[in-house]
Amino acid sequence: MNNWYLLAAIPVFGILVLVHEFGHFITAKWAGIRVEEFGLGFPPRIVGIRRRDRGGWEVVWFGGPKEEETYYGGQQTPFGGTSGGFTNFNAPASNHTLYSLNLLPIGGFVRMPGENGDMTNEQGYYDPHSFAAKSAGRRIIVLCAGVIMNVILAMVLFTIAYGVGEPVPPAVVGQVVPGSPAAAAGLRTGDTILAVNGRPVKLFSDLQTIITNEIAADHDPNPHATVPVRLTIEHEGSTTPITTVVNVRVHPPAGQGPMGIVSSSRVIFLHTPLWQAPIKGVVDTFQATGQFFGAIGQMIAGAVKPQVAGPVGIVKITGEVAQTVPVLGWWPILNLTAILSLNLAIINILPFPALDGGRVLLILIELVRGGKRLKPEREGLINFIGMAVLLALMVVITISDIMHWGS
Repeated sequence: MNNWYLLAAIPVFGILVLVHEFGHFITAKWAGIRVEEFGLGFPPRIVGIRRRDRGGWEVVWFGGPKEEETYYGGQQTPFGGTSGGFTNFNAPASNHTLYSLNLLPIGGFVRMPGENGDMTNEQGYYDPHSFAAKSAGRRIIVLCAGVIMNVILAMVLFTIAYGVGEPVPPAVVGQVVPGSPAAAAGLRTGDTILAVNGRPVKLFSDLQTIITNEIAADHDPNPHATVPVRLTIEHEGSTTPITTVVNVRVHPPAGQGPMGIVSSSRVIFLHTPLWQAPIKGVVDTFQATGQFFGAIGQMIAGAVKPQVAGPVGIVKITGEVAQTVPVLGWWPILNLTAILSLNLAIINILPFPALDGGRVLLILIELVRGGKRLKPEREGLINFIGMAVLLALMVVITISDIMHWGS
């Protein structure tokens, strides 16, 4: 694989994180929560831009001046709050969001005051524009918005993929197995199959479907039984169709199809009408989600061996898929990005500390307790431990990905 294709992971990761965090950002603004920072990557900060209170914009380089560090609680850290960092309520707050690019390209964050139920003063009054001051319903909406945006992104990407065209093999013979019914009937590599029993075919899958139906209608238990199928073909380099009969096998040998042919490596692009593409996009989203949950259930039950990939593994997979774009078009990379978006959504909604789902669980516990919240220190500790566990797991997975890079 050309290593330059690994760079495709940058825009893929970028759009996944950007869309997820934008969901948190836009709903936080709707809920009246002050968003202190919208960052791509995790700190330390490389550069940021923010509106000045007196008009215009200011650029903050490499973490910013000392007053910035005081404003963000004395340090930049990805471990606190939904998005990382604590807010010092004793410092003057800016009403303008800092949009930043950070050094560690492993995620992103939307930083809001009061994400761990932090108090504004010793009397326990909340900053009215903090996350903690909002109702349970609004807080749940803000936390779930990133997941919802990733699901919507998957639907959009699947829709675009169907619009640009699905690469499918045409009804062209790529290889003829020696001694097979196809070889006996005179089929050759490069032949285009135009019709089967008088029914026109365009795709190799059309050919397979018709022959499968013909075999199913025969019901002959004889292990050497055959079914005659009339093919209209065009030899490569010829424009004159000819007809031949292939006695397809009802019970073909293992590894061979009924005819004994393999599809060509060539592809054609099957474009879905504009009105149908969104429907297929939604259907694929629900099917992929169901398969993902099913795989999780099988791994928990021990039915299948756990197969997970960290950032390094995903970079490798993305590079391999990106390499097929010149031949297969945008379909593979769009589908991969959609699948990754769904994976990000499902993982984030799991009820594990530090994840969006874990924070939603804490709010639900709060409702069960009649609105009584956990102490900020306890909630912060729970999320810190959860994040530490996730980072440790990521390190283990990353080491495994590196060890199996060439396999």
